[in-house]
Amino acid sequence: MEALYKKLLDGNREWVAKKLAEDPDYFTKLAKGQSPPLLWIGCSDSRVPANEIINAQPGEVFVHRNIANMVVHADMNMLSVLDFAVQVLMVKHVIVCGHYRCGGIQAALSNKQYGLIDNWLRNIKDVYRLHQQELDSIKDEQARANRLTELNVVKQVINLCKTSTIQNAWNERNYPHIHGWVYDIANGIIKDLNVSIKSNTDMSSIYWFDK
Repeated sequence: MEALYKKLLDGNREWVAKKLAEDPDYFTKLAKGQSPPLLWIGCSDSRVPANEIINAQPGEVFVHRNIANMVVHADMNMLSVLDFAVQVLMVKHVIVCGHYRCGGIQAALSNKQYGLIDNWLRNIKDVYRLHQQELDSIKDEQARANRLTELNVVKQVINLCKTSTIQNAWNERNYPHIHGWVYDIANGIIKDLNVSIKSNTDMSSIYWFDK
């Protein structure tokens, strides 16, 4: 256990040395501030590092992660990150990125109890209920989980667009654009679900806020 802890700190020193060898001013530049064009809402899964899978550098992606990349309107953590990214950093794009073989999705597909997280997983079960006929018709368990992963991302994209933060930003400046992706851990490829939403005219008018 102590060896692992020490390895983490040693790894940091090695990383710093590598970056300084590449660019002696690397950390001086980072310390000047951030203006990332992208907010990434992804899963907490350790196999899905946001920057790495899109080949982005530190400072290029503002990141929020939780179990199964959810946009829950009662989640003050997510809402605070969203508001800061949109209103202060003025990101141009927000991406909700799920991933196949997601433990949260697989847990939501079962009837087991897992503890406190059951309350969180209920949001995914709601997505299943809305698409139950389609999902029940998929006999292969992995294929069913993959499809629920996709449907869950679509739902979270829509949830994002309903927030006052996004609605107000659209009224003020017509961005950010909201996108839904799924990352395949088995091959490293990102699938664009083609559910990009760029203005409130793509939403039901009941969710619009007056300018």
